[in-house]
Amino acid sequence: MSIHPSLRPSKGKGHRSVFKRFERIKMLAEKDKWKEEESVFGLPKVKSIKIKVKKEKSEAKIAAEGAAAAPAAGAAPAAGAKPAAAAGQAKKEQAKTKEGK
Repeated sequence: MSIHPSLRPSKGKGHRSVFKRFERIKMLAEKDKWKEEESVFGLPKVKSIKIKVKKEKSEAKIAAEGAAAAPAAGAAPAAGAKPAAAAGQAKKEQAKTKEGK
């Protein structure tokens, strides 16, 4: 019988929100919130921050996106459509009139 993917050990270190007692003591000691003479029971919670790393776009993709957006920006709007700036201004004016009531 195979093991479920969620129960498999992760490759590398994943984000964990629950730590073992020695890990909590180590973190508290680094922040000078725990001393050797204190009890190891009833330790305060330790906040764990998950850091997300954004992937940077490659220069080739940026150039391709810029080239594709340039002709679209220069194209004329449809006959009944408002330009984007005018549409944004109209929304702001509507919001002001609603606040005034």
